Amino acid sequence: MSVYLLDTNIVSHIIKGDQPDILRTLARLPMEDIVISAVTEGELFYGLAKRSYPAALTERVRQFLLRVDVLPWDHDVTQAYGDLRAACEAKGVALAPLDMMVAAHAVATQATLVTRDKGFSRVPKPLRIDDWRQRRG
Repeated sequence: MSVYLLDTNIVSHIIKGDQPDILRTLARLPMEDIVISAVTEGELFYGLAKRSYPAALTERVRQFLLRVDVLPWDHDVTQAYGDLRAACEAKGVALAPLDMMVAAHAVATQATLVTRDKGFSRVPKPLRIDDWRQRRG
């Protein structure tokens, strides 16, 4: 079983429904294989708050959150964060703080990070990434 941790940008496409490749890939997978980080959940709520919680978007986000598991930020993730951040700094790789947290969450849970952000491609292993926009079929 593969677990896919969705980055905020992918979740945004799912909620908007504006990327058919992403939606087709999501539809082919069991929902128990799809997770998000608590960091991504926070970013979703931030986006809603910035827009004063528009009713239609808030409902779409609520429906999405009912269907995916939100992984907590726990001790294993904090340790992975420290290790991954140190490894990135040693290689001169810089990520935005929340991106580093999401990457660490993927590493700690041995999930594949689904993202369209090319910055993650510079992060050393064991981070695995996939861009569902590039899939066909």
